[in-house]
Amino acid sequence: MKQLLEAGVHFGHRTRRWNPKMRQYIFTERSGIHIIDLHQTMTRINEYYEMVRRLVAEGGTVLFVGTKRQAQGTVEQEATRCGMPYIHNRWLGGTLTNWATIKQRIDYLNRQERRKSNGEFQSLPKIEQLVIDRELAKLNRRIGGIKTLTAMPNLIFVIDTQREELAVKESNKIGIPLIAVADTNSDPDEITYVIPGNDDAIRAVKLITRIIADAVEEGRRFREVEMVETGQVSDDELAELEQYLGPSTLAKLQGMEEEEGQEVETSEPAMPAASDSEEENAAAVAEAEQAQTGEEAPPEQAEPEQAETEQAETEQAETEPVSEEG
Repeated sequence: MKQLLEAGVHFGHRTRRWNPKMRQYIFTERSGIHIIDLHQTMTRINEYYEMVRRLVAEGGTVLFVGTKRQAQGTVEQEATRCGMPYIHNRWLGGTLTNWATIKQRIDYLNRQERRKSNGEFQSLPKIEQLVIDRELAKLNRRIGGIKTLTAMPNLIFVIDTQREELAVKESNKIGIPLIAVADTNSDPDEITYVIPGNDDAIRAVKLITRIIADAVEEGRRFREVEMVETGQVSDDELAELEQYLGPSTLAKLQGMEEEEGQEVETSEPAMPAASDSEEENAAAVAEAEQAQTGEEAPPEQAEPEQAETEQAETEQAETEPVSEEG
């Protein structure tokens, strides 16, 4: 509550510019300005924080939208920090309702940037390289924030629904839920999840956007842990998630894949070791070869006991007297 007060989230528009549908979110009027009920703001922020965290943990995507001057830098910074797509310059008509065409431009941009990073354009004349660079810069200004999108987002976070009227209409037409900061001049009927608050003050915009980004980041960490524990991540999925996962998680995933590869290698049957019968066969072959060459085997040494007996008999025969013939 203190942070909300310090950021000026409770200040609404002048009373003459209010939307009567926002009456339930207004606490009082002071000096011709409506004061927003911060108790409701805090309650809804806590509720939607858990909702966003759970959505991202299940693999959902949140699109951050804020093209007004007070929100441009914050939207880009916080969306980049939590690894989510964003639109901070201008909402292109048909971004959602004509998604097939937008997706083609996104694929083209990513393909051209890959070719440039691989050095495929270096052999072209300088003028052609300049044309390509200008085209890429133009595409990045228009759709650079959403070039990581492979499908339409699951949730859209908007700052100032009056300014982002086209985004609100398209999301309602497609059926994508919308979470938005609604000031006292907004129409809450167009918003799926309303966060009553000041959408003009830079500090208020930064605070609320940072809270939503924190929820996204926490949900993303839950998803990383789950993927690491299950270990069911293919090479294609790992390559796609490299831009979202942290380095420690990527190292764990790659280590698990290497361990699986080592287990497969060790599971292959090893060559049997030479048995005793094989050694005997080798000795017999060696003896046969020796016999064929005519070489005699070296004489075996007599056993010690047998040699001593023969020596004693010889000495006894020498000492016996020879009988004289009569």
